[in-house]
Amino acid sequence: MRLSEHLDENVTNLNEILNLDSNFDIIRKGITIAGRDACIYFIDGFLEEAIMEKLLEFFYKLKPEEMPMTAKQMIDHVVPYVEVTAIEEEELLTQSLLSGITCLLIDGYDTCIGLDCRSYPMRGVDEPSKDKALRGSKDGFVETVVFNTALIRRRIRSPKLSMEILTAGKSSRTDIVLCYMQDRVDRKLLREIRGRINAIKVDALTMNQESLAECIYDRKWFNPFPKFKFTERPDAASAAILEGNIVVLVDNSPQAMIVPTSIFDIVEEADDYYFPPVTGSYLRLTRFLIALITLLLTPVFLLLFQNPQWIPPWLSFIQIKDAINVPIVWQFLMLELAIDGLRLAAINTPSMLSTPLSVVAGIVLGQFTVDSGWFNAEIMMYMAFVAIANYTQSSYELSYALKFMRLIMLVLTSLFDLWGFLIGLLITVVAVVGNKTIAGKSYIYPLLPLNLTQLKKRFLRLRLKE
Repeated sequence: MRLSEHLDENVTNLNEILNLDSNFDIIRKGITIAGRDACIYFIDGFLEEAIMEKLLEFFYKLKPEEMPMTAKQMIDHVVPYVEVTAIEEEELLTQSLLSGITCLLIDGYDTCIGLDCRSYPMRGVDEPSKDKALRGSKDGFVETVVFNTALIRRRIRSPKLSMEILTAGKSSRTDIVLCYMQDRVDRKLLREIRGRINAIKVDALTMNQESLAECIYDRKWFNPFPKFKFTERPDAASAAILEGNIVVLVDNSPQAMIVPTSIFDIVEEADDYYFPPVTGSYLRLTRFLIALITLLLTPVFLLLFQNPQWIPPWLSFIQIKDAINVPIVWQFLMLELAIDGLRLAAINTPSMLSTPLSVVAGIVLGQFTVDSGWFNAEIMMYMAFVAIANYTQSSYELSYALKFMRLIMLVLTSLFDLWGFLIGLLITVVAVVGNKTIAGKSYIYPLLPLNLTQLKKRFLRLRLKE
């Protein structure tokens, strides 16, 4: 519904739509501008008071002969502010107001003047606690999407960089920004993602990025390997944009979602590029190797335990020497569950108690459980390595995908011995190879289809070229 030229009619309609009597933080202030009645609507807590004070001072000084005929002329030639928009529909006015924009209605104008002088509550752009790097910048994304786009703009000063804003959620009207380079992006993928976001029919994106990911990629939910790469680092997001990818920012989320994403993209980290090529290549290859070891270590040990004749003499020391009171496979499964329990406990433990409680938990689960006969020392050692090695991956999704595959291999190996191990390995390979990116392309490109030039770049950190 379009706005009216009569201020009283607009105010009556807006008060009813906004339920003004029941919302203390939606404030309406009546003023007079050049002899005309006017009204300002704003959200308490979103308003930059210093800017608004200067604007009100200017409006009070306007003379009747200085008032233009239309709101458009008022915006273009009179209002002394940069971020000003014309709003002609009640629905758009309501959405803008609830987003934090100050709305100015003047009697005689059938258009609202939107003054974007928002000031969101926010924390500092400190380095993210999970996505750290030994070198490089120490800033990180925050929950305000405008500041996140500014962090990317600071790094890519090109007119080809586009930041397209969309909204999703019937009630939340969450802002979603697509960041891409116009001359490098896959246009077909861009149209597809834009169409999927516009087609979202949900009440709200309650879980921000995860809710959006589930809405735009709704197939193969049972495959645990991640379809998206998430980062809280502006430098990593900027590098992805320059490579031709699309970065999706969601308001109220400090993470950027990178699409499309292969498993090689997920394994990469910022430190690979902040060190010289030799060091960066070593770090990347080490990360690949440790990921493979965490997947296979405990199933291979269980397979060798069930078939001791396969153990060569020079590895005879790996055999369990103490009495086994609990079957090996059950020890592994219980420790997998216990590690996740400790991880959840650490998240919910007050910071001042996390260190002493971690020490106590380590002692109890380490020495005491071995002495009591529940676990063998060798099992504890292997699971301790797996638990720590999981943190070499910055992606939680990838570490849990490897964990689920490891659990499947453990169960199948205990039931069907060598054939079970091979079946579990086959399931893992099929889960990785059969996975697809959001663009519908191979999840393990450039390994399949084979591209040796790109494959070398995925495994080795090469020198930058002009």
